[in-house]
Amino acid sequence: MAIVSRGFQGRRREESVKLPPGQYLTYDFPVLSAGPTPRIPLDRWEFAIDTEAGQTHRWTWPELMALPAEQPTVDLHCVTKWSKLATHWRGVSLDVLMADVETTAEYALVYSYGGYTTNLPLEDLLDGKAWIAYAFEGEELEPQHGGPARLLVPHLYLWKSAKWVRGIRLLHEDWPGFWETAGYHDYGDPWREQRYQGD
Repeated sequence: MAIVSRGFQGRRREESVKLPPGQYLTYDFPVLSAGPTPRIPLDRWEFAIDTEAGQTHRWTWPELMALPAEQPTVDLHCVTKWSKLATHWRGVSLDVLMADVETTAEYALVYSYGGYTTNLPLEDLLDGKAWIAYAFEGEELEPQHGGPARLLVPHLYLWKSAKWVRGIRLLHEDWPGFWETAGYHDYGDPWREQRYQGD
């Protein structure tokens, strides 16, 4: 059962703003989760990339913080039809994390603390398209929004930006994740309204 934050208020679509089809503008940051919010102490947090050949690359929290950070400003689009524009983040590009990873995989299965998973083509995580984000609007990322760190893939619906990210498994075949096995679209492009299988 999804959890929605109290006080969630949508706004009518403003004609001067270009939004994906079926979306409306909000200034809130609604909280929607498929289960309870995990709380991960930073001294136990780690992020891993597991290759299709069985190699694992790991980073602790201090190691992640030591990597070069970027500060992307991006629009967010949720499959539940809200959009939040010009959000400010801080995090490490997946390009940095993948720099020393040897792979011929085409797909990625992202997994989170708490058991959540989602699938993406690997190319959607590279070339400046995705980050492991740990700060939002100049503050540490709060647990309800995926802190201490979440995946941020803003060109796809927000369920692809896995909260409480723990790792990425690289694969030769596409494996559906949590919402995808429940009928959500495998890709999730908001501009093509890819909400559900068959869209």
